[in-house]
Parts: sequence; C-alpha cells; structure tokens
Amino acid sequence: MKWSELAIHTTNEAVEPVSNILHEAGASGVVIEDAEDLTKEREYKFGEIYSLNPDDFPKEGVILKAYLPVNSFLGETVEAIKLAINNLVSYDINIGANVVTISEVNEEEWATAWKKYYHPVKISQRFTIVPTWETYEPVSSDELIIELDPGMAFGTGTHPTTVMSLQALEKTVKPGQRVIDVGTGSGVLAIGAALLGASHVHALDLDDIAVTAAKINVKLNKVQDRTTVVQGNLLDTIKEPGDVVVANILAEIIISFTDDAFQVVKPGGHYITSGIISAKKNDVKEALEASGFVVEDIMMMEDWVTIISKKPE
Repeated sequence: MKWSELAIHTTNEAVEPVSNILHEAGASGVVIEDAEDLTKEREYKFGEIYSLNPDDFPKEGVILKAYLPVNSFLGETVEAIKLAINNLVSYDINIGANVVTISEVNEEEWATAWKKYYHPVKISQRFTIVPTWETYEPVSSDELIIELDPGMAFGTGTHPTTVMSLQALEKTVKPGQRVIDVGTGSGVLAIGAALLGASHVHALDLDDIAVTAAKINVKLNKVQDRTTVVQGNLLDTIKEPGDVVVANILAEIIISFTDDAFQVVKPGGHYITSGIISAKKNDVKEALEASGFVVEDIMMMEDWVTIISKKPE
C-alpha cells in the first residue's frame, strides 16, 4: 500500500488547530518538527532528549507531517485540508508560510521512518528510557535502563505524568516491597518498580491491547520473574495489599475509588496518583484525605500533577 506524506510548514500558534484539521481528515497521527525544540531551555533537567539532529527540523517555525492513504479521494482530501488551514486566518491565527508539500512513501518505509524521532531520554536521577533499536551506554553505575518499543502503542514513556510517576516510585519503593500498578498501559511503571527492587509487581489494565504490550515490555526488560500483568478493572484483581500502589489514570477515576485504594495499601505504605490535570489537584487531594491518606508530596510538571500520599501506620 502506498501512503502520501503531507507536510505543512506553519507556526507554533497554528500547531493545535492544524493538527486537529489533519486528524479530522483521517490522519491517525501527526509528526511535529518544531525548530524551537533544538534551543528550548526546559524548566526541568529531566525529559531531555540526548540527541536531536538539526537536519530533521525546519530553520524556523514548525513542520507538521501526516500520512494519508493514496486513493481516489486523496486530491479532494488535500484540497479540503488546505482550505481549512487557510480559513484559520479568519480566526486571527497566524499560519505563517503555510507551505504544503506532498510526497509518496511506501508502507515499508513509513513503518520505520518515525523511529528517527525517538532517542534515549533521562527521566529521573536513575531512570533512562531507551527505544529498543537504540544502542545506549549507561553514564553512571546506578542508572536504570527501561527499554520500550513506542511502535507497539502507548508512546515513549516520556509524558509528564509518566515521568513524575517514575520519580515518585524512585522516592518510595524499597527493595523487597510489593507494588501494584493500576492502569499499567505500556507497563513502564511496573518495569520501573521491578528495577528498583520490588519483590513482586502486580500490574493491571482494562485494555487487552495494553496488557499484551505490557507483557512484551516486561519480558523485554527481563523482569517477568517478579512482574505479573493481568487484565482487570481498577482494584478487582488485587488479592494482597501493596507497600506501594501507583495509579496513573484520570483524576475523575482516581477520586471514584480512593476508599478502595486505602484498603489495598499496607499501613505505612504509599499511594502514588498521577494523570491529574492541575485544575483537578485539590479535588484529588481532598478525596485522598477524606479516605484517610496523608498527602506527603505534590509534584507538578507543565499542567500535570502527581501526588504521593501515605497510609498512617
């Protein structure tokens, strides 16, 4: 099958609306090549990508790339996209150069071309996430390497909620402890807990695709001997309490089962909640405290919040 690569040279201001136009036109994903990524000073030292090739980025502005199947409707689809982008001007959105180019790629080339955008990323004091195809040498003796294949689903593990969850695990997990990972997704938090020395990690997710991906990643990181991945809804599959429970899911869901979570955390144990947008921070904090938890730390990155709370002994 042949695919058409649609590249649009625009501005930072137009990234979100243009991305939305591309999604509505049938693009399942959008690649963002932002010139500012090469020089941006980030608020946090973690999350830095180790190597960015300037040749992959425009000299200025942003290039958005989307892939559409080559079919009889392609011409009409491209014209509709161009019209919708031009119409953004009526909303006082600066679309910049607005240069649109189209090129054809084979499915085999497309399936691997995206890999150039993923590189090893340092997540915390000890954790570094490395794509499976990259060769990476640890820079310190206590560094913990998590290998992930972003092509399988669930991204690269570098979203702020995942980054803060790993940092929170690093603060709380002690060797020999039992950890429960609710809504494991790619399995990255379960893997991190196992690498920190947890004696057993019980990871669960309602999505069977997530369960499959997590099992593959767990085996890839050689922690399958102490990590169990199962399909389950919230805490339904929990048979034993955990020293540390982590839930990187939506704030509304976290709020809905704080009482149940209190029951599965051992006295003196920790409950890490993430996936919380800043507007919901106080709602989650109040729900945790109402269930009996004591909030020990509130971490913030960009517009996201992670809360570390403790169950009194």
